[in-house]
Amino acid sequence: MSSTFMGLETSKRGLTTQQTALYTVGHNIANANTDGYSRQRVNMEATMGFPGVGMNAPKVPGYLGTGVQAGSITRIRDQFIDNQYRQETTKLGYWSSKSDAVSQMEDVLSEPSEYGLNKAFDNFYASLQDLSAKPDSAATRAVVAQRGEHLADSFNYISTQLTQIQTNLKNEISAESGKVNSIIEQIAALNQQIGNVEPNGYLPNDLYDARDSLLDQLSEYFNVTVDYTKSGGNSLDIAEGSMNVYIKLDDGSKVQVVNKDKGATLTANGYNPDVVDATTKEVKSYKHSAFDGSDNYSAFTDFTINMGGATSTISYDQFDNVGSGKMASLINSYGYATQTTDTWDTNGWKASVAGGKVLSDGLYPDKLGELNQLAQKFAEEFNKLHTAGFPLAEGTTGAAKIVNFFVDSDGNGTAGNNRITAANIKVNNKIISDNNLIAASTGQGEEGNGKQAILLSNLKTTTIAGLNNASAQTYYEGLIGDLGVQGQQATTMEYNSTTIQLTISNNRASVSSVSLDEEMTNMITFQQAYNASARMITVVDETLDKIINGMGRVGL
Repeated sequence: MSSTFMGLETSKRGLTTQQTALYTVGHNIANANTDGYSRQRVNMEATMGFPGVGMNAPKVPGYLGTGVQAGSITRIRDQFIDNQYRQETTKLGYWSSKSDAVSQMEDVLSEPSEYGLNKAFDNFYASLQDLSAKPDSAATRAVVAQRGEHLADSFNYISTQLTQIQTNLKNEISAESGKVNSIIEQIAALNQQIGNVEPNGYLPNDLYDARDSLLDQLSEYFNVTVDYTKSGGNSLDIAEGSMNVYIKLDDGSKVQVVNKDKGATLTANGYNPDVVDATTKEVKSYKHSAFDGSDNYSAFTDFTINMGGATSTISYDQFDNVGSGKMASLINSYGYATQTTDTWDTNGWKASVAGGKVLSDGLYPDKLGELNQLAQKFAEEFNKLHTAGFPLAEGTTGAAKIVNFFVDSDGNGTAGNNRITAANIKVNNKIISDNNLIAASTGQGEEGNGKQAILLSNLKTTTIAGLNNASAQTYYEGLIGDLGVQGQQATTMEYNSTTIQLTISNNRASVSSVSLDEEMTNMITFQQAYNASARMITVVDETLDKIINGMGRVGL
């Protein structure tokens, strides 16, 4: 038969279990506004009934229940929604970074504008038209020189600003790599703490939340995937174990960055244009154009992943799609190495690794390359026309005074290492010192002849072979148009990703977040159950009091 005190034990279990549930409710309410917190629930289960099994079990009718116990305290999460959220976070990280990079470039180019490069072209051509009407006017010649300087300064300014932004992107890649390494290190540290707790039969739910929150942050930078290693010992079947984290690559393979309590260190590698090869005297990274010259750029090459002394690498082409996160977007904007052979590609760019050179591609290298191509080809075509004309002779032969209008910073207008680029284009100092050197005439000594100035101004609509058979301004407008399309795409995709991520986040919150209304309902429920268990103890106590103190006293 059952124990006399069995009722006390049954009610005591109910009391402690409801008390545990109330404490859990209090924990949920306290963390209602904690980022990344998942509401927790006490999983109540009936204790083993009486009598137990075995040969010595008493033969009694029925199977008497012995109460309740808190089997475990688990957090409420939906792994499927978590994976959806991280996938969309990866896409949002890519498009958000791309949108920022394009926006900064648009701010520099500032088109259409009264102060942009296109307006500088218009003003310069207008001054040449004025010169054709008054070729012997000193004031008109001064305006041509000044507007030529303004055009060159516009090229210089845009090139300098874009190069500075590119440098900032390089610094951002380095800084974000540091953040990634910090996240990886924290996940590994949490794995160690979880591995110390789980073998004792506990579920460290708050540590699970902290680890998942870090994984959410990491998914902004890379497309990540995870698996788990059980802790062993007396750990529960529902214990998660140590999280192993991998960066998923485009070909479906993956590179491990967290292995239990060990985290990898990621180092971004690249070529730097300021580093000169000791043998060839050439920079380590540049774009080499088919029109004989080179544009120097930094270029990302790969990530070195050091996992406890064992190293591996990830190159950009292994994670360069839109689902690869913020890091891929930063590298795409900054520039990356794409070619390892000494060959010409369809765009007329050359890479020669043997000579210490590597092709650099990406948003900023592309636009800087196009800008340099515009500056050089425009200057070449303008100088060709300018040197075909004649300046004001003033006592000397016109031929002796024929000079290039545009030169590079060293005063040359030649190709090769001294070629004109957007960064170094300038008006010849000789012309600035002596405006009479502007070749406005088609005949020597013909001061009233402004026909060559007309030819120079007609360059506004003249197609130039090196600019895809477009005029200089049309080529520049095409550059701006392409940038606008990229900007619109980035903005649209950023908005779409933000909207989808918000929807998924709301779905996740409906499952995992704390509802104060729900917790208040649970609090009342558990409070009433606790009170009922306490009342049951009182009832059993009164019963035992009657049995112990009241029986056997007949006639006293």
